[in-house]
Order: sequence, then structure tokens, then C-alpha cells
Amino acid sequence: MKKSMILSAAFVAAAASIGVALADDMSGMNMSNGAMMNHSASSKHNALTDATVKGVDATSGMVTLKHGALTNVGMPAMTMAFKAKDAAMLSSVKEGDNVKVRVENVNGTMTIVKMTK
Repeated sequence: MKKSMILSAAFVAAAASIGVALADDMSGMNMSNGAMMNHSASSKHNALTDATVKGVDATSGMVTLKHGALTNVGMPAMTMAFKAKDAAMLSSVKEGDNVKVRVENVNGTMTIVKMTK
């Protein structure tokens, strides 16, 4: 019984010292919105994805893209039409253009929020 109490105390002390060491190494963590996210991971989520414009429909405000994986919205690589955030995006691209895009879920609609050639 005495041995188990001593071992338990030693375990608690060791766990506490490990916790202090881990807490000291959290300076690079982003704690916004209650989420723990490493800054390098958050910059990956802000990254642009390579895509090819397959079509532009100014009437509907849609751009069809053949795109790589959109990890920030959990979408694998595919060809799909997206709503453009603003009309200027529609006039700046044409079918066949290679672009980089950022797509986000805006009020339930997958929307191109940034697009560059």
C-alpha cells in the first residue's frame, strides 16, 4: 500500500512537470475562437488553390473551375461551379485561364472569395 502511494505521488509529480514544460512551449499557438491552431497550420488554411477556369457565366455569377483539393472546406479535387464573391472576378478571367483561388462557405454557398491569375 505504501509503495503504491509513493508511485502515485511520483506519477503525479512527473505529469505536473510535463504539463509545465508543454505550457511553456505554447507561445506559437493561436487560441482565437476557442481553437488551438499553430500559426503555420492557419497560414496553410489561407493558402490559395491552383485551378483552371472551365467556364464563366456572368448571368448567374458563377465560375466553373477544375480545382485541386480545397482543404479549408473539406473538398477533394474536382470540377465544379462556384458563386463569385463579386462581379469583377467574372470579367477578369476566361475559359482556359490558370488561376489560384480561395473558396469559402459563405452562408451555405461555396463562394470564390479570392481569385488571382
